[in-house]
Amino acid sequence: MDNKITSKSTSPTLNPTMKNYKILFGAVCAVILAFSQNAKADFMSTLSVGNEAIAGFPGPYGFVDVTLSGQTATITFTANTAGGFMFIDTSAAGVQVNSSSFTEAIVTDTQFKEFNFGKNVDGFGVFNLTVNNKDGSGSPVDTIVFTVTNTDALNPWATDADVLALNSKGFDAVAHISVNGGVATGFAGEPGGGGGHVPDNGVTAALLGLGLVGLAGLRAKFGKN
Repeated sequence: MDNKITSKSTSPTLNPTMKNYKILFGAVCAVILAFSQNAKADFMSTLSVGNEAIAGFPGPYGFVDVTLSGQTATITFTANTAGGFMFIDTSAAGVQVNSSSFTEAIVTDTQFKEFNFGKNVDGFGVFNLTVNNKDGSGSPVDTIVFTVTNTDALNPWATDADVLALNSKGFDAVAHISVNGGVATGFAGEPGGGGGHVPDNGVTAALLGLGLVGLAGLRAKFGKN
């Protein structure tokens, strides 16, 4: 008579429900990580505050995007043309660069004239870098792109958010705005800490919230078992 020995695996097995939750947990983590990395890709602000001259024409008047590569930041001003806004004249675009030493260069601006430094922009304070275009509403542009390279070795930029700082009035960006082809002209600024910054339109925060809710659900589920 043959003696048969049946071996049994001692490896633990997961029930299907637990497997599904682990897969879901991994997927949530992957999505959150992907979007959090994407949110670091650039830093966008909104030119949302108009001075008295254009306050009757509600913004947003335009957007300011900062993308950092090494110690060179590419800064893009984009006018809200759908709202009838364009950039014009002196201080067509301006920023408060977070550095005591930097170099600058124009990239795209068909009406570019020159850079100014330490310019007092009507109602928004002094900015250490502004872009001048050709005079008047007759030479508007919808896009202004320039680069700023940080040459202060003691204070390097680590992220896009490090590139700009608040000036004495609490603004880090400003633009000279023409409304509807010159019906009105004035200035618009981006207020730091005033809801102007929209790095990723809240997508990462929403995903993080969903992820935390999912984790709470997992904990409640397995805490009962």
